[in-house]
Order: sequence, then structure tokens, then C-alpha cells
Amino acid sequence: MTQRTTLDGRTVRNLVGLLVLVAVVAPFVVTAAPQVVGATGSYTVLSSSMSPAIEAGDVVVVDGVDPADVEERDVVTFHPPEGHQLASVERVTHRVVDVVERDGTLYFETKGDANEQADSALVPASNVVGTVWFTIPKIGYVTQFAGTPLGTVTLVIVPAFLLVVSEVYDLLMPEDDAEE
Repeated sequence: MTQRTTLDGRTVRNLVGLLVLVAVVAPFVVTAAPQVVGATGSYTVLSSSMSPAIEAGDVVVVDGVDPADVEERDVVTFHPPEGHQLASVERVTHRVVDVVERDGTLYFETKGDANEQADSALVPASNVVGTVWFTIPKIGYVTQFAGTPLGTVTLVIVPAFLLVVSEVYDLLMPEDDAEE
């Protein structure tokens, strides 16, 4: 004879809450500490130059790569070289459209998927941060907001306060035992 176990309402609520928490927190953990999944970095995309594959506000999780392994059609994140139209930006994520070797040095011609023309300067292999492993849609907007004072209050202080209130409530108002 097998004995059937049932879950009470509180246990179900706790399990659902835990699953929601993991689903909400996991992308932020990967964004904040990409090493958790074996990546080397994560960066918020600021423009739609890679649309529709990667949109503004997405976070790209980048894996370090030997530049010799980068191929045409790979999406790479790189530090734009001098002479590049985006040289004032710290990092750019674009697709490799050609691999070029000049005087024994490896370069990549890159282009945003939504752009009509290739980028204005070749990217030296030494400027490549890595290849895009995967993206987390729109979470970059949240992480940027979290870095503001209002974001800190909204996403950290208020939830922490609510957690403390919930725990105090549970301590002061114990649930009645169903069995007596």
C-alpha cells in the first residue's frame, strides 16, 4: 500500500514563491557574475545596430575566445579601434563579415545586422573581448535602472523591507495547527 502525501497551502505557496524567485533572480546573477555559467563578461547593449538578433536593452553574455578561432558570421564584442565610427564607445557587439590578415596581423571586418554598411575600421584581433554566447532579453534596462538611486530603493530596499515585515508577521502570528 502506498501512502499519498498532500501539500498544504503554505507549502505550495512557498514552493511557487521559490520558483518565481529563482526565475527572476537567475538572469540577474548571470548578468552580475557571468563566471557562474562559465562566461567571461556580460554587457548591456545600448543600440539596435544588431536588431533583430540583439536589441537595445538586451544583455549579451560573452565567452572569451582565441581570436584565431573567430569565423565569419560570429557575433563578437570588441573594443573599437581608433578610426572606428564608434571609437568613443567602450565596447561594441557586431557580426564578423570578413576575416582579414594583413602583414601577419589578424583583423575582423564587422557590421551591425541592422546597418547597411560594414564598420568604418577593421578590428584588430587583440581588441576582441569574446564571442556572444547568449543574450538575456531586455534585462539591461532593469540593471541600468538598478544602478540609479531610485532603482536601488525600488529593487533592493523595498523588497528587503517587505521580507522583514513578512518574517516578523510569521513570527508574531503563528499558523493554527490543523490537527489537535
